[in-house]
Amino acid sequence: MNKTPFRLTPYQVQWILVVGFLTVGYALYLRYLAIEFSTVALACDAGLRTMLCTSRAVATVLFKNSVFGIVALVIAVLHVIRPSIVLLTGAVIAAGLGIVLYNIALSGLAIGLLILGFARPAPATA
Repeated sequence: MNKTPFRLTPYQVQWILVVGFLTVGYALYLRYLAIEFSTVALACDAGLRTMLCTSRAVATVLFKNSVFGIVALVIAVLHVIRPSIVLLTGAVIAAGLGIVLYNIALSGLAIGLLILGFARPAPATA
């Protein structure tokens, strides 16, 4: 049985780049303009009911419980075992959110595993 190594097509690379930039961009927006911005933080803590305050509350609960890092790590391990574009996309989303939103250790480990997911033996030549 001959396995083909996991290689991304150019369209898949572009997809991963777009998803990665959008995820990290949203995470930066959420971190610096919702979580750490004192005016928004005071308004949300005072009881303001907006989508930004809801996103801030959800992100705060998730990063305090290391959900982004754990999810990124689990998906990265699955990607190393059986690589696919779906798992790679999910892991890039979770790791991007985790790196920016305070789950650095687990998300960094997940990114390292994602890189190892491409380390497959070269196909044997005749």
